[in-house]
Amino acid sequence: MRDFILDGVGLGPEACYAVPGLLDTTCFWALAGLDRSDLKDPVWTPVVPRRLQPPDEGDPADVFAAMRQGDILVHHPYESFTASVERFISQASGDPDVLSIKMTLYRTSGDSPIVRDLIRAADRGKQVVVLVEIKARFDEEANIVWARKLEQAGAHVVYGLVGLKTHSKIALVIRREATGLRRYLHLGTGNYNPKTARIYVDLGLLTCSPELGADATDLFNYLTGLSHQHTFRKLLVAPVTLRPRLKELIGREADHARAKRPARIVVKCNAIVDPEMIEALYEANRAGVEIECIVRGICSLHPGLEGASEHIRVRSVVGEFLEHSRIYGFLNGGRQEWYTGSADMMDRNLDRRVEAVFPIEDLEAQTRIDEIIAVMLSDDRRSWQLGTDAVWRRTEQLIAAPGKIDTFAVLKELAIAAAEKAEEAPKFGLQRASMDPRA
Repeated sequence: MRDFILDGVGLGPEACYAVPGLLDTTCFWALAGLDRSDLKDPVWTPVVPRRLQPPDEGDPADVFAAMRQGDILVHHPYESFTASVERFISQASGDPDVLSIKMTLYRTSGDSPIVRDLIRAADRGKQVVVLVEIKARFDEEANIVWARKLEQAGAHVVYGLVGLKTHSKIALVIRREATGLRRYLHLGTGNYNPKTARIYVDLGLLTCSPELGADATDLFNYLTGLSHQHTFRKLLVAPVTLRPRLKELIGREADHARAKRPARIVVKCNAIVDPEMIEALYEANRAGVEIECIVRGICSLHPGLEGASEHIRVRSVVGEFLEHSRIYGFLNGGRQEWYTGSADMMDRNLDRRVEAVFPIEDLEAQTRIDEIIAVMLSDDRRSWQLGTDAVWRRTEQLIAAPGKIDTFAVLKELAIAAAEKAEEAPKFGLQRASMDPRA
């Protein structure tokens, strides 16, 4: 690579200097920004989810009406952030029957349309409560600027709890309807940032579930200092209930395995480094639970060790978009449960941040999660596997006949098919990824 670069720019070896340490590779953004479309992937245009498509050309969709028909799971950047999350807040800000909008803002863009809509809602006399995390690394300045503008518009701005970062992704809308007040809710794995929503893979749930809505209300009361809530109906909230509940769910799978019932755990997150969670997974492995881990970043769990982790497989999927969603799956004796949310398996997420993980209970949404995980576990083009020797190897080098399944390409196809309600959408079965380099 060094010789290739030197030759390309017409320099000799005397012009190359070795640096004893890491290089600042952010300079490559300048190369990525060059106008050379022939060297880049085709620009992906996110599709509008079928249930959020406007009835007539030019008319915006009624997100509230769509949510009343059932939960809507959105998968960014395959599906449009603008047509789902931004539209949800925009409609709420202009709806005369909306009484209150409450949000957590961890990271957002400098020209955020969501914050502009919150300001517009406050100007119109709605109650707007925004928890702005001013300790969000790299975004401190932008968050302070937005916080001041929100305060000037009359919004109630909260700066988080002492000693805890607020990392949860929640937006709560309270609307006056004929039957009384109804709570509409967005829960997500990613930030309310339209720019990163085009390159980060995240999940979001639009729901008007009464129980989740009540939990969100309790959480905002907790965040704004109005309560010391330590119990929730459906939400798993760090630092109060998330860690013990995850351990309980992992232990339940171990109990199923010991009783010879179907048992399987799926963990998809950015990092697995928490010692207590790793030990819980090792214990489940010793009970016979099959464990699939999809980890984008750091993984301190050591797979494939006899007597400790022989039923655990770890892979990473790296490609066109940055994998950022967190998914936790538990087979539960054959009654599959899925959770998703803002927390990784790190002590900082479980103990030192306010996080929200939520169940996926809608059958259609559960099927989509099944599909996403199945595709990623079948990937032999963009995935890497962690071996017993702690070395990462490309999956396509470990299997005899790779089928060239590219997670990002397949999920694009599935998003298009779902938006068009295609009769023949691609189907993928779960594939057990081999951890043996000789396979």
